[in-house]
Amino acid sequence: MSATQALLTSPHSAELITLAQELDENKVTPGVLGFIVFAVMGLAVWMLMKSLNRHMNRVDFKEPEAADTAKTAQTAQTTQRPEA
Repeated sequence: MSATQALLTSPHSAELITLAQELDENKVTPGVLGFIVFAVMGLAVWMLMKSLNRHMNRVDFKEPEAADTAKTAQTAQTTQRPEA
């Protein structure tokens, strides 16, 4: 026997059928469970963004010194000679 058949043959099946007939399909809302799922997902995104921000602040990008930058620029200019 399937769950649906067991439910329909139970003594409370008349109550379930009347509740199903009274349900207006145009006014169905997600309810409390939908709100809880949405809130948990929002909290998870907030926690992930906070963790990402913390990890990105730990990264140390070392800037090249001015002398190294000038040397690199000069090397780039000498390697890009115009062809004759």
